[in-house]
Amino acid sequence: MGKPVEPPDGSGVEVISLKDALEERYLAYALSTIMHRALPDARDGLKPVHRRLLYAMRLLRLDPGQAFKKCARVVGDVIGKYHPHGDQSVYDALVRLAQDFAVRYPLVDGQGNFGNIDGDNPAAMRYTEARLTEVARLLLDGLDEDSVDFRETYDGSEEEPLVLPAAFPNLLANGSQGIAVGMATSIPPHNAAELCDAALYLVGHPQATSEQLMTFVPGPDFPTGGIIVETRGSMTETYRTGRGSFRVRARWEKEDTGRGGWVVVIIEIPYMVPKSRLIEKIAELLTDKKLPLLADVRDESAEDIRIVLEPRSRTVDAEILMESLFKLTELESRISMNMNVLTAGLVPRVLGLADVLREWLGHRRVVLERRSRFRLGQIDKRLEILRGLLIVYLDLDKVIKIIREEDEPKVELMRYFELNDVQADAILNTRLRSLRKLEEMELKREFEALSLEKSEVEALLGSPDKQWKVVSAQIREVKKSFSQDTALGKRRSTFADAPDVGDIDLTEAMVEREPLTVVLSQKGWIRALKGHVADLTSVQFKGDDELALSFHTETTAKILVLTTNGKVYTLDASKLPGGRGFGDPVRLMADIDEGADIVTAWPHKPGSKLLFASSVGRGFIASADDTVANTRKGRQMLNLDDKETARFAVPVEGDYVAAIGENRKLLCFPMSQMVEMARGKGVRLQKYKDGGLSDIRTFAMADGLTWKDTSGRTWTVAEAELVEWVGNRTEAGRLPPKGFPKSNKFTG
Repeated sequence: MGKPVEPPDGSGVEVISLKDALEERYLAYALSTIMHRALPDARDGLKPVHRRLLYAMRLLRLDPGQAFKKCARVVGDVIGKYHPHGDQSVYDALVRLAQDFAVRYPLVDGQGNFGNIDGDNPAAMRYTEARLTEVARLLLDGLDEDSVDFRETYDGSEEEPLVLPAAFPNLLANGSQGIAVGMATSIPPHNAAELCDAALYLVGHPQATSEQLMTFVPGPDFPTGGIIVETRGSMTETYRTGRGSFRVRARWEKEDTGRGGWVVVIIEIPYMVPKSRLIEKIAELLTDKKLPLLADVRDESAEDIRIVLEPRSRTVDAEILMESLFKLTELESRISMNMNVLTAGLVPRVLGLADVLREWLGHRRVVLERRSRFRLGQIDKRLEILRGLLIVYLDLDKVIKIIREEDEPKVELMRYFELNDVQADAILNTRLRSLRKLEEMELKREFEALSLEKSEVEALLGSPDKQWKVVSAQIREVKKSFSQDTALGKRRSTFADAPDVGDIDLTEAMVEREPLTVVLSQKGWIRALKGHVADLTSVQFKGDDELALSFHTETTAKILVLTTNGKVYTLDASKLPGGRGFGDPVRLMADIDEGADIVTAWPHKPGSKLLFASSVGRGFIASADDTVANTRKGRQMLNLDDKETARFAVPVEGDYVAAIGENRKLLCFPMSQMVEMARGKGVRLQKYKDGGLSDIRTFAMADGLTWKDTSGRTWTVAEAELVEWVGNRTEAGRLPPKGFPKSNKFTG
């Protein structure tokens, strides 16, 4: 057995707390993700991978109009020289720049299968080819003229630009999506011509606000078109703060199919929604019977989008059909905006519309200054050479003699003509054929032209006003190239207000309207039988349970349930269990309080009125619409004292109320004496010495008071015979007429 290994003595060991080490490393990772991967630069609107792709393609001479090259070649150059990441992620970025349904102004011109709006994948990079577009050329224009700073690539073997000159407002025109660490960016695409107009206005009015610039940029412009239905106020706030969202809807048309029939044809879908997923979702909802207004969906798309929706019947309202689809599918989508960008290439900030355009304009001015200085340096070099050439042209014979006879002609030329090193080299490199009189005239003309250009460039560099004029002229050129008259520049997304369907119950439209018979048992079990069933003798109940009540309604109705504690609960008829079993307890569908029992149930009739009454004979009239609860907790209607319970909720029909007490006293009084309220205790209906209210109903005096006895026979007391029972509310009443049921109930 070997000796145990001695632990190190501890010398040279640095003790660092785990917390500090993790914080430091995680911060480094977070900063790397924010700076070098996820967030775009406010100046050129590009992330590093896109910038490196364009730069590599430029070096491969893949300019617009040139021959295409394989994408594998481009990706190889990018990952080999500039971007040490996976080839698939780089190819994915390249593909996206070429997809005209993903990017508003494609930066790459692709040849081959680059995927489609259905969400299908592109072909492998060995099959596809690419070159730059005119938009990309504008972004790269001036790169060789010291317009931007360069840095060493990751291995120090090459150089790459920190930012592109960006003569095109790419950040807003093409938008950007990215998730960093603790922050994200989401910028929808916009119309380039509108952005140029806003930028030109900003040059003339540097203090302009985002709201003022919305005169020129009314909203996003998506490559897939669509209709933006966001309110003006909401969009103004979004552009001011740089955060918000836009509601976008599919564009659709109603197409006549003859003989009164029609279909809806969707011709544009919201941005970033794969068409295949959208149709799958509609088909799924159709199978689940959640779209009762729709019969079928078909995809008839070729180059253009054409999704055909067939209505269930020709009587369906197209607007309501589409509203139901907008509510349940991605035919309406929310596009978020979070303009989180790197300002000056370093600091992540959320900017508004005006600030983003200011960043781009400031960058364009810096690029102009740097290109002007670069041009000035070139002019100075050329003028220096021209001065030397013009000096020696005055005595060409002497020049030839020195070159022929001197051992060191360069030194002698410099001494005799007082030239510098550069001028002497230029003379020695001049061809013999250039030594003619005509050439001297050309040199003089060139010298004068360059001297004039030099003074113009110097004047430009010395005057901010002149610089802004040049920047404006450049922007006008871009605007002209992408004007609304061009196929690429024409606005694709339009604006509209969402149609007002507030008064239409969409949930009702979602459910297929079918007749039902609702059955409620004594123990509170509920179910819905299909159709309007008259004979319920064959309906089975669980154990010793039995029928409490039943009524006819439809699947689109709401069922209201009153409990003894004065609360009303709302159930959807379409969600009630079917009639095959015993049903389900109402307590499973609503949060009925402990100790409360079900009193009665009825179908909700919008616009109607109900008379609520308690066991002690207090009550009031309420609008049926005020009884509908939106939650499982129900709505408190009757406020009750101890030992008092809610007993009745009867429909208000007619002009009189008939109340009978447990003391067998009947009172009829005018409905006008009742109070109407949304909730409360109500007012006293009838006076009792002992006991309480046994039954109550409303009736039309002209038709007389009707009841059913225990044998099922109907009795009616005409208006003339009712006189002795008619009184005022709160009176005690009298014993009922002959034939009134001994149960003291109007229903026997």
